Amino acid sequence: MENTIGKSNTGDKANVRVVVVGDSGTGKSSLIVTAAAETFPQNVPPVLPPTRLPADFYPDRVPVTIIDTSSSMEHRTKLAQELKLADAVVLTYACDTPATLDRLSTFWLPELRRLEVKVPVIVVGCKLDAREDTQVSLEQVMSPIMQQFREIETCIECSARSLIQVPEVFYYAQKAVLHPTAPLFDQETQTLKPRCVRALKRIFILCDEDRDGALSDRELNDFQVKCFNAPLQPSEIVGVKRVVQEKLSEGVNDRGLTLTGFLFLHALFIEKGRLETTWTVLRKFGYDNEIKLRDDLIPLSFKRAPDQSVELTTEAVDFLKSIFNLFDLHGDAALRPAELDDLFSTAPESPWSEAPYKESAEKTALGGLSFDGFLAQWALMTLLDPVKSVANLVYIGYQGDIASVLRITRRRRLDRKKQQSDRNVFQCFVFGPKGAGKSSLLNSFLGRPFSEAYSPTTTERFATNTVDHLGGNKKTLILREIPEDGVKRLLSSKESLAECDVAIFVHDSSDEKSWKRATELLVDVAGHGEDSGFEVPCLIVAAKDDLDPFPLSIQNSTRVSQDMGIEAPIPVSMQLGDLSNVFRRIISAAEHPHLSIPETEAGRNRKQYRQFVNRSLMFVSVGAAVAIAGLAAYRVYAARKNTSG
Repeated sequence: MENTIGKSNTGDKANVRVVVVGDSGTGKSSLIVTAAAETFPQNVPPVLPPTRLPADFYPDRVPVTIIDTSSSMEHRTKLAQELKLADAVVLTYACDTPATLDRLSTFWLPELRRLEVKVPVIVVGCKLDAREDTQVSLEQVMSPIMQQFREIETCIECSARSLIQVPEVFYYAQKAVLHPTAPLFDQETQTLKPRCVRALKRIFILCDEDRDGALSDRELNDFQVKCFNAPLQPSEIVGVKRVVQEKLSEGVNDRGLTLTGFLFLHALFIEKGRLETTWTVLRKFGYDNEIKLRDDLIPLSFKRAPDQSVELTTEAVDFLKSIFNLFDLHGDAALRPAELDDLFSTAPESPWSEAPYKESAEKTALGGLSFDGFLAQWALMTLLDPVKSVANLVYIGYQGDIASVLRITRRRRLDRKKQQSDRNVFQCFVFGPKGAGKSSLLNSFLGRPFSEAYSPTTTERFATNTVDHLGGNKKTLILREIPEDGVKRLLSSKESLAECDVAIFVHDSSDEKSWKRATELLVDVAGHGEDSGFEVPCLIVAAKDDLDPFPLSIQNSTRVSQDMGIEAPIPVSMQLGDLSNVFRRIISAAEHPHLSIPETEAGRNRKQYRQFVNRSLMFVSVGAAVAIAGLAAYRVYAARKNTSG
């Protein structure tokens, strides 16, 4: 379980800033003075200076700073500034002046929305002692307003003069900040929010030490001690289970409290206004106010050079294998969509439901992920977003040392010097003009059937899969399709090729224009590599090999390949499924990164110039050495002559 030493159960909030707003004469200043002094003032200034309620004023031991405001037009700018800094807003009306109540929905609440004040609002009816008894109840009055304005956390009536419910006003405001309702509970449907359910499910699983799907009396007691530092008496455990069983028969079984019962209990706490109970549990297990694990529990950065990447370790892969087998309920060596959703049901959301992960891996006929596909998806997430990858490993149950799940690879620059790469995951940038067949190549990599329909790619797209390499080795290859329109933007950054292991250039072998454009792209990328120092191996892929080649295609491609010092184009036909081992060849190029690096004419000229300068320097050095040696010899000769003389 996570270490939460030194973390409070109030989200580490050091101070709560409450801004009081409302029409003039509704009793704002009297409310504040009475709360602080616990007596009703006779004379109150129009606007009070900031008022502080000390830490020991309320049980959570967090001080509250109360800001009084003026509602006059000339102070509107100041009011807006204060609202931007608010943690919570207390919005007042006068119980004896119905017009001020109407102004809540006609002016104040819309004004808060206009100013984008996204904090809890406590609506307070002041001057309760002056209200006529014939008026309707607070619930009847406020219910339609609360339906329209969901940001209202709670409503309360009070009287500063009669000292009725004054401290409660700022207690509710503080509580709304420290233990907010919005992340936990959907007021409209009266149910726990999905992210809250997912977090509580993870906590339940962590506490269910014997993995029998229920919290036994001992496990319940351990949970209570961890969260609230106090054991449950046997009679209390019986009482808790009885409450659940009376309302929900499946909430308890002969082994103890089930997940359904555990979730029901928390919904009950929240409905009864005891949000601090659920928040205490969440915070003890490391969750923040967004119901994500706190940043200090997940490393936020991995120091590495631009040409280093991040991979999962053997330990992480072994853990993922055990998780895969646990959730493969059908035993078909694949995770179907429902099984995958279940696997990620303890994470804030499924990490692969959107681009770039969605549709990036090979699926079975039933839409499932094989183990290789599952690992390839993790490899992609680890490459693109190591923090997200680590967080999700923890969310799905990894409890070991976080440092042991990732490895940072050697620099690609060093790989080129050593003429060998020891990576297990390679990233290949796929360049080419529109209509060349880039998307079809990615689709064939994922085992998808060829489609005649053409749909141009407008944003970068990824495809990830495992490639069976020579000697029975498995490597993960990630293809990153770069749309033609995105190449210029990509190459505007000096380090854009640093994370690339191989670049391939796809062209339509039946179209000369496609070939010329692919060659231009190759020269641009190779030149950028030479200029930036992040040179990459490059391969040319001649797609649509089933069509007749354009005239002079062989001569042109041979000339370009020879001039730039790279392999001849690899012919492929996605339509015929003839891929000429292109993916293995990409892996081979990545494993031997000193080969297949193209050389542009400008690069060649620069190299020749450098060689010329170096040779010149060498001649200068030799000449200088000869001169120095001659001078030394002359001095020896002169010295001897003087001696003999």
